[in-house]
Amino acid sequence: MAITDPIGDLLARIRNGQLRGTAKVKSPASKLRARVLDVLQAEGFIRGYAEVEFKGGQKELEIELKYHEGRPVIRELKRVSTPGRRVYAGAKELRPHRQGLGLSIVSTPEGVMTDVSAREKNVGGEILCRIF
Repeated sequence: MAITDPIGDLLARIRNGQLRGTAKVKSPASKLRARVLDVLQAEGFIRGYAEVEFKGGQKELEIELKYHEGRPVIRELKRVSTPGRRVYAGAKELRPHRQGLGLSIVSTPEGVMTDVSAREKNVGGEILCRIF
């Protein structure tokens, strides 16, 4: 079965894993998912991830979730741009999320990055998700 929204699927797997309190979750591998996970890891929302390959050549991403005193580090994880409704913003239109405590992950021509990095580099793009 084909997944029509791979980023939405990744975020749902992370949310579901945190609701259950699991240490690791798995997701099908892709370059875009890996770049989003790179941003989450750099910002300290997940411990890390590894790419695991199976016999048939299929790859999966094994994501280590992060908890602080038994509670998930990620409090809110929301998909903004969907396949049916893309949301784009220029560098000047990117606003801080939750008064600067949260962040938005943006897909730009220079790669996937946070809204803070996009404003510094003066590039806009598609707002993939918001995290707090």
